[in-house]
This record gives sequence, structure tokens and C-alpha cells, in this order.
Amino acid sequence: MPFTPLHMGPGLAIKAIAGHRFSVLTFGIAQVAMDIEPLVGLLRGEDVLHGPTHTYLAALVIAVVVAAVSPPICRPILRRWNRELFFHRLSWVVEPELSTPVPVVVGALAGTISHVMLDSVMHSDISPLAPWSDANALLGLISIGTLHQFCIFAGLFGVVGWLAVAWHKQRARVGRGKE
Repeated sequence: MPFTPLHMGPGLAIKAIAGHRFSVLTFGIAQVAMDIEPLVGLLRGEDVLHGPTHTYLAALVIAVVVAAVSPPICRPILRRWNRELFFHRLSWVVEPELSTPVPVVVGALAGTISHVMLDSVMHSDISPLAPWSDANALLGLISIGTLHQFCIFAGLFGVVGWLAVAWHKQRARVGRGKE
């Protein structure tokens, strides 16, 4: 996958379904963290780009680190996001700045685990079950084009669904006289 952008599609779809119980920003940070190893490999001209960090075991460790570091990173981003939304009178899309641990942990775990899964479909240098197995049962399961289309459609579904849910909740609040 050409680094993080396509990986965000499934994260946006999860956000549309899970709402405030899922941190899409933490998911994105997890995607970037997972791609550090391949980036370093590319810069060094290495043959194997997806090594130890692209295993489910390492994904769990990376998720813990991401869950620990993402709240102070996400707060200023969300603060800016919310200010812009209020300025443009789109307060119905505002996200809470202070996230509880559950959305952060879920976003980190979903980000790292999905990253390994998606990359396992298309990269032959991944052994997702290492150190127990060198097998990669997902390799070639679907074509790379189909995988990319899935990620794009998941992202489109996520954005439309997220906005539709937020708009519906806003309309319901207005109907109850809460705004």
C-alpha cells in the first residue's frame, strides 16, 4: 500500500459505525507508526521493507505505544478542528477533545491490526504470525486493485456515514429543542 492514506479508508468506516467509541485520529497515528519501518527500509534501499513490525505480535506492542502517545498529539488537532467547525457553523461535526481511554485504545488496536492485515494481502515480505510461523495466508487473497478499491470505498462510506450520523443527531437535538 502506498503508505498510510489508503489504510485510512477502513478507519473512517469504523468511525462511522462506532462514533465516539473510536478515535480515528489515533487510528491514523497508528498507521503512520506502522509505516516507519518500511520508510526506513526504502531510504536505506533494503530488500525487505516489512519486517518485524508487520506482525500481529508487534502490532499489539505498537498499539500500546500509540495509545500512550496519541492523546497529547490529538488534543491540539481536535481543538483546531473544532474551532474551524464552529467558525464555519458546522458544530454538528464537532468531536470531543478529551477522549476516554476506550476510543484511544480501540483506535490504536484497530489501526495496527488492520495495517498488518491489509499489507499481508499484497506484500510478500510479511510474515504476520511470526515468530510462530513464516506463512502469510492472506497474500494474494484478492487482487491489489480490489484491495485498493475496498479501502477507497470504505473511506467514502465512512465519510458519508460519519456525516450522516452527525447530521441526524443534530436534527434530533434540534427537534427536542436542545439547541
